[in-house]
Amino acid sequence: MRDLGRRTKYEIYLDVLETVRRKGTCPITRISYGAGIPVDRTKKVVRLLVSRGLLREENVGDKRLYRITTRGGEFLEALRTVRKFIQ
Repeated sequence: MRDLGRRTKYEIYLDVLETVRRKGTCPITRISYGAGIPVDRTKKVVRLLVSRGLLREENVGDKRLYRITTRGGEFLEALRTVRKFIQ
């Protein structure tokens, strides 16, 4: 379990990607709750991850949902590996 101090941007990326992987597809609010960050910050992080090809945006009706890409899954595994070495 993490301490309650500030998270690095990579820990936030890890939390966002894990949330999306766990849920399959999810809207921005679900990602925000799962990662424990405000919606406005979540939007910025998600935009970055989409621009890097780690998340994919899907429009279903009037909803905008996000899904992890293969590359995003690989990045998530790499972040988990790095976290093991740091701890």
